[in-house]
Amino acid sequence: MEKKLTLALPKRVDTNNAEQVARELNAAIAEGDAGKGIVLDADALEYISSAGLRVLLALKKSHADLTVVNVSRDVYDIFETTGFDQILGVQKKKRVVSVEGCEVIGEGGCGTVYRIDPETIIKVYRDATEETLDEIENEKNMAKLALVSGIPTAISYDIVRVGDSYGAVFELLNAVTFNDMVIKRPEDLETIVRQFIAFVKLIHHTEIVDPAVPSAKKKFYRYLDNVRTILGEPLYEKLRGMVEKIRDSHKVVHGDLQMKNVMLVDGEPMLIDMDTLSTGDFIFDLQALYVTYIAYSEDEPENPMNFLGISCETAHEIWEKIFAYYFEDGYPGGKETVLQKIQILAYIRFMSMIAVDKDADTPLSKLRIEHSRQKLDALTKLYDDLNI
Repeated sequence: MEKKLTLALPKRVDTNNAEQVARELNAAIAEGDAGKGIVLDADALEYISSAGLRVLLALKKSHADLTVVNVSRDVYDIFETTGFDQILGVQKKKRVVSVEGCEVIGEGGCGTVYRIDPETIIKVYRDATEETLDEIENEKNMAKLALVSGIPTAISYDIVRVGDSYGAVFELLNAVTFNDMVIKRPEDLETIVRQFIAFVKLIHHTEIVDPAVPSAKKKFYRYLDNVRTILGEPLYEKLRGMVEKIRDSHKVVHGDLQMKNVMLVDGEPMLIDMDTLSTGDFIFDLQALYVTYIAYSEDEPENPMNFLGISCETAHEIWEKIFAYYFEDGYPGGKETVLQKIQILAYIRFMSMIAVDKDADTPLSKLRIEHSRQKLDALTKLYDDLNI
């Protein structure tokens, strides 16, 4: 997303300075690039009169893509009372929250989840940009779609500032991740994984038919495009063809369905981290579980301890139990076939994740990419499709 032109509003805009403010804003717009839209930062604005509102209305008429952000409660009341909140894009000023000293209960590709108090968690995103706010809003919308479809999930009730970034706040009373349950009660691993898989199957039996939810298959086309030059054209074409043949489905795919992203809330499982939500075949979620519990540790045995807080042996045991319990009624086409098809998708995604990471040039990343390519080269000789 292209960056918009951001301009600051003064402390007051009223009859005394409205004309001057209008001249200064128009001059700044003429000098800047307003083709991508204009953002008016109202962080310093304490009062705006009808004369000031007319300035904004004139700007709106000449620049359709106009947003006013960081609006205080008092100023927002003025916009709301006059109906300007219906004319302009108006965003309230975010309250400030500190996560200093708070427990980290999860960490993913786009942010870190902290526990603020026994009833509240906050997901802090890595960047403080307008695009980040769009990501938060998208995750909120995905969560709503999942919830109305029957999947228990958490929906953010507030967006806040956290240092130099943004955070989404969730109310989750007495919530604990399945990953933390494994750490605290390793003797109950079998029971925990069985409960986890029962919830995973609930997700995979749920349908969402909505154009707002992306296709998991299309995500994998992008993953393949990320590593096309590394794979080479013959292997790339073979893999793309195999992904294309995967049966289409409107069943829910979380996209990063590991135990850090499922919480037990008052005894009931609940899905979090909904920004990766998509629809498609269940194999798209099984590959993500393989990446988390097997692929990351293959060239870095300490990775499960660093990322999940569990040993490499425990991570591998979790995968073995996940695989066994998910297919406890039988492996269609045979156990080895099912595993190898999951592995093909897993190494496509894993290879893409490593290749686009900022540390892609490190010796470990280069080793992971090479090993993933070798495995894909060998496995694709065995199959023409990935349907299970």
